[in-house]
Amino acid sequence: MIDMALARDTVMGTSMEVVAVRHDRLVAAKAAADRVVIAIDQSCSRFREDSELSAVHRQRGHEVTVSPLLARALRAALRAARLTDGLVDPTVGAALRAAGYDADFESVPRFAGPVTLTPGPVPGWERIHLDQRRNLAFVPEDVEIDLGSTAKALAADMAAEAASRAGGCGVLVSLGGDIGIAGAPPLGGWRVQVSEDSAAAVDPGAETILIQSGGVATSSTTVRRWTRGTVCLNHIIDPRTGMPSDGPWRTVTVLAASCVDANTASTAAIVRGVDAPGWLSALGLPSRLVDQGGTVTRCAGWPLPS
Repeated sequence: MIDMALARDTVMGTSMEVVAVRHDRLVAAKAAADRVVIAIDQSCSRFREDSELSAVHRQRGHEVTVSPLLARALRAALRAARLTDGLVDPTVGAALRAAGYDADFESVPRFAGPVTLTPGPVPGWERIHLDQRRNLAFVPEDVEIDLGSTAKALAADMAAEAASRAGGCGVLVSLGGDIGIAGAPPLGGWRVQVSEDSAAAVDPGAETILIQSGGVATSSTTVRRWTRGTVCLNHIIDPRTGMPSDGPWRTVTVLAASCVDANTASTAAIVRGVDAPGWLSALGLPSRLVDQGGTVTRCAGWPLPS
C-alpha cells in the first residue's frame, strides 16, 4: 500500500505542492521545502523592493558582492543562456516590464489600455559578469535581470533535495508545474498529469506519465497572458526581438535530469519555433509540444500515457 501524503500552498506568486512518499515525513519535508522557496524568493524576485536582486539593480554599473544563493541562481541563468545560444536570456526584464508584466502576476491587470512596444534585441546575457569564486556580480546600467525562466525551476530542484533530506524519503515538489524530484520514488514512479495550466484539477481523462527521477517543466503562452488594447501578450520573451513569443507552439513540456534543465529546454523550444522538435530530439530530451491549434507532437522518447 502506498502511503504518500500531499501538502499544498501558494508561494512566489504560484501554486506549490509537496508530495512525500511517507505520510509521517510530510511535515518535515514541507518545512524544508518552504525554507528553500522563501529564500529563493527573497533573493531572486524582481518584484520585491527588499529582494537581493532589487538591491543589485540599484547598484547597476558597479561590481557587487552577492550571496551564494543569488550567485547560484545567476549561474543557472547564464548557463541556460549559453546552452540555448541566448534563446533563454535573463536580460529580458525591461522587455517584460514594457509589455506590462511589472508585478507579481496576480497583480497584473488582465485588461488595460494599449502599450507601445518597440522591437529590438534585449541587451544580452554576455554583458552580465559573474565571478563564481568570489561571488561578485556586475550588471550594466541599462540591464534589468529577470530570473523567471530558471529561478522557479531551481527552487523546485533545491526544495526537493532539501525536503528529501529532511524527510528521509522520496519527495516531489511542484512550483507552478515545474517539478523537482529527489530520493527514492514510490513503487512504479511518480504519476504526473500533463496539462497547460498547473492549477488544473486532477482529470482522470488527462494524459498522465510515470517518471522515476529528474525534473519536469512546462512552458506555455496560454496561462500567463494579458491584453493591452486589442493585443494579447504573454510572459515568454523572444530575446532576439524583445517581444512576447508568437511562434507555433503554445505549450511545451520537457523531461530532463533536473527541473532547471527541463525548464531551460521548454522555454527555448517555445522561442525556437518550428524546428524545436528536431532540436529537442537531437538533445535526447523527451518532450511533448502542443501547437496553436491543439495538435500534440511527442518526440525523443516521450513516455506513453500511463
